[in-house]
Amino acid sequence: LLITGLIFGGIGMVGTLAATVMPQWRVSAYIDANIVVFETIWEGLWMDCISQMGIRLQCKFYDSLLALPSPLEAFRALMCIAVVLSIISFLMAIVGVKYTHRTREDSQGISTFLLAAGVAFLLTGTLVLIPVSWTAGNIIRDFYDPEVPVPLKRELGSALYVGWVSTALLIAAGAMYCSF
Repeated sequence: LLITGLIFGGIGMVGTLAATVMPQWRVSAYIDANIVVFETIWEGLWMDCISQMGIRLQCKFYDSLLALPSPLEAFRALMCIAVVLSIISFLMAIVGVKYTHRTREDSQGISTFLLAAGVAFLLTGTLVLIPVSWTAGNIIRDFYDPEVPVPLKRELGSALYVGWVSTALLIAAGAMYCSF
């Protein structure tokens, strides 16, 4: 159970980092008369990218921190905190698992350590879930909004799916350590 939690937490940590840096949070949608399919637009937390026919990829970091919309700034902050917290959680879990197998004398101290790692994993999962689900909700709302012009409509990007899987793994790892 402890090793499984460690594996889930490790994969969740890597997934959290991947979702944070991936530019595919919002992907251009091809609907109605919008048949210009040789260009795909990706929008992420840190940059926009344009892929031309899957051959050429151009990415550009956002110019100014001050010009970003408030939700994007908040999502960046939450994901950065989640990355740091997932690393801390994973390291705490490693130490807890290592000393659980090594010694049985101080089981109270070790179980407190594992409980802290579990709570940290649960918190990390929640921190990842908020920006990922909020972004997905906005994409879906805008997609079905007739007021949004067709070229500005977006679809769910792969980074959101990576975020959801990471959330599930982090919460599972947290539950395993809290139950131990």
